[in-house]
Amino acid sequence: MQLDLDQLRELLTTIDKTSISEFILKSGDLELTVRKGTLISDRSSFTSPEHSYAVSELISPSTIESEATAAPKTTAAVPSGTPATMSAKLVEILSPVVGTFYRSPAPDEPNFVEVGDQINSGQTVCIIEAMKVMNEIEAEVSGEIVEILIDKGEPVEYNQPLMLVNPK
Repeated sequence: MQLDLDQLRELLTTIDKTSISEFILKSGDLELTVRKGTLISDRSSFTSPEHSYAVSELISPSTIESEATAAPKTTAAVPSGTPATMSAKLVEILSPVVGTFYRSPAPDEPNFVEVGDQINSGQTVCIIEAMKVMNEIEAEVSGEIVEILIDKGEPVEYNQPLMLVNPK
């Protein structure tokens, strides 16, 4: 079964508007699992005999019309590069600890990074406060910040994606 990006967006938008909390589609080599309201660490994955791919957030808030109330984020797994429009595999910057996410070193200081910024490996991109300790999170890759997935002051889980980077 072939599923292009537009079909996937339409499917995810439709599922997001329902009370369905989990949807599984299996056909040949394709296995698509969509879960709403689950921890990011419970992400689904796409597997085929030849490839294994990690989950990426495929729908950004700008893709779906915003509603008065925020809906839970929906994730789905699709091999990167399968639709011709997905040119690069995005890399997730993950939280190494459970804590609170901060984009700047102090409330009155500028954010470490913004969407569109070019970053270098080893550059501090945010802080996770855990047990009153401010842990500076450094990028493991160089590239461009494509999306910041967490808002300032939100709690984060271990291994939760914080940002998406298009590597150089």
